[in-house]
Amino acid sequence: MIERYTRKEMARIWEPQNRFRIWLEIETLACEAQAQLGVIPAAAVEVIREKGNFDIERIDQIEAEVKHDVIAFLTSVAEFVGPEARFIHQGMTSSDVLDTCLSVQLVQAADELLADLDLVLAAIKERAYEHKDTVCMGRSHGIHAEPVTFGLKLAGWYAEMDRNRQRLQAARKTIATGAISGAVGTFANIDPAVEEYVCQKLGLIPEPVSTQVIPRDRHAEYFCTLAIIASSMERVAVEIRHLQRTEVLEVEEFFSKGQKGSSAMPHKRNPILTENLTGQARYIRAFAFPALENIVLWHERDISHSAVERYIGPDATVALDFSLRRLAGLIRNLVVYPQNMLRNLNQMKGLVFSQKILLDLTQAGVSREDSYRLVQKNAMKVWEEGKDFQQELLADPEVVGALGEAKIRESFDLSYHLKHVDTIFKRVFGKE
Repeated sequence: MIERYTRKEMARIWEPQNRFRIWLEIETLACEAQAQLGVIPAAAVEVIREKGNFDIERIDQIEAEVKHDVIAFLTSVAEFVGPEARFIHQGMTSSDVLDTCLSVQLVQAADELLADLDLVLAAIKERAYEHKDTVCMGRSHGIHAEPVTFGLKLAGWYAEMDRNRQRLQAARKTIATGAISGAVGTFANIDPAVEEYVCQKLGLIPEPVSTQVIPRDRHAEYFCTLAIIASSMERVAVEIRHLQRTEVLEVEEFFSKGQKGSSAMPHKRNPILTENLTGQARYIRAFAFPALENIVLWHERDISHSAVERYIGPDATVALDFSLRRLAGLIRNLVVYPQNMLRNLNQMKGLVFSQKILLDLTQAGVSREDSYRLVQKNAMKVWEEGKDFQQELLADPEVVGALGEAKIRESFDLSYHLKHVDTIFKRVFGKE
């Protein structure tokens, strides 16, 4: 994590203070459950709940000697609690604390990311309705295809981000799992009721078979979901970057007063936000692969996953949190140029209506092969000689003979391509 791309709301989840606070709560809840079972005195739990605390500097000092973070933490807590601290961590193993805590942190992070996605969805929806009927060029392979509206582009982004929200909700549910099962997960030294109690209090569900660690397929699903969201974010960013190119200039990132685009060229207005989002997406996607590799551990457990998760947990969630907030602001402030969209649409002098003419010819009784030949012959004159497509068709006796001049002119109507925009919007946004 670097400060430039970090929001304090997400960073706070991964700070030592929050982590150790969760550790202490796990240990205290386990003591409460143990007391209910009669394993430890109820009076001891009252002391642990009242006096339980930790000192981060002291933990670091102890860990430097013992080389074990959980032992260092427990020693620090014991210095606050006193003799009753002997009842803490009864029948538990370090992974019970570490894994359950990580689940809590990932749930907390997911809640922040879900709020971020809500901001993105709201921004996209508002701009989609604003530009529902703003006609622009649809492109395939980067080449002019047929007319669409800019609102339809935005509606597509909304639908994808809404799917991403559902994916993240599912990943949150998958990762909301705790384990208090002891060494190798057999509950030999701790009752399963303790796990159930702790998980219920933390808003988690017990892991069915923990083998001492929570299986990492859960974590892999979580980080792969973040990677998918990042890729969707990049798809939006790349589209905006393409549309901002000088030769296109259909949309543009907001350029604030006093902003500078280049240290060398004062005229520049570069798409820096969307380029940054492309870079952020590359970074976030990189965490999916180690998360997948973490699934494979030796026997009941090893710690080959541990160092990886210390990196990817904070870094992936912090980076995506920042990026989604940036994306929401980008969409809200995006400058749209409808006149440039029409200019670009008309650049190829009517070629965007070629499929309509092709279909008209087939409906008029001309074979598809001959229809394609006639349309393509006239279309190539536009490409190669700069001719006007409609005028070329009107000058072609075969086409006129099949369709008539009035039908040809009628087929050059933008509304033909946009007649189902409302239907698509209802599919995406429902009836409003």
